[in-house]
Amino acid sequence: MVEGRAVPLEVRVNPRARRVALKVDGAAGRVILVLPHRRDEKAARRFLGDRTAWLAEALNRLPPPVALADGAEVPIGGVPHPIRHCPDARRGVWLEDDGTLCVSGQAEHLPRRVQDWLKARARTVLTERVAAHAARLGVTPGRITLRDTRSRWGSCAPSGALNFSWRLVMAPEWVLDYVAAHEVAHLRELNHSPAFWAHVETLVPGAREPARAWLREHGTALQRVG
Repeated sequence: MVEGRAVPLEVRVNPRARRVALKVDGAAGRVILVLPHRRDEKAARRFLGDRTAWLAEALNRLPPPVALADGAEVPIGGVPHPIRHCPDARRGVWLEDDGTLCVSGQAEHLPRRVQDWLKARARTVLTERVAAHAARLGVTPGRITLRDTRSRWGSCAPSGALNFSWRLVMAPEWVLDYVAAHEVAHLRELNHSPAFWAHVETLVPGAREPARAWLREHGTALQRVG
């Protein structure tokens, strides 16, 4: 309990950890207690109790969760779009000219339908941006995979396969474009050397720091949607 409210607690044992550590998983709204050894659990819980005030402050700073429901707003390209349930329509999910995201079918299917629509849009936009950046660098990307990752917004495998968080579709387009360019640049340099950053700068001039800052500030809010 933190200030009278129940907060999920996950205890992890990591032999590589040097000391007991406490983390807040903003996306899930839970607390993670990392232990070097299982035998440290009793002392770790005392450690947790001594940091209740810190936990309360960290949890209070989290953006509120956003349910995918009728009347809620979901960001698309960084712009809030209201969700409207249209049960009698037979059009699936579509955007009206005024920016309303309409969803047909039964109410219990609305969250899944909205999320599926966002993922499909993410795939379309990311595929287009990856292709454009790859053409400029003269590289050939591998398969593009969308996941609901927590620790990173994109990654590039040695095989050339690219992975992205589908939640990037909710970020401003220039932020998504930066992440796409970043991963495409890894097809030239699978590292973060000066040569790599030079490729990124060629693809999205001046975007590196603003995009990274935006994701640091607003990324948790994207993770809290749905």
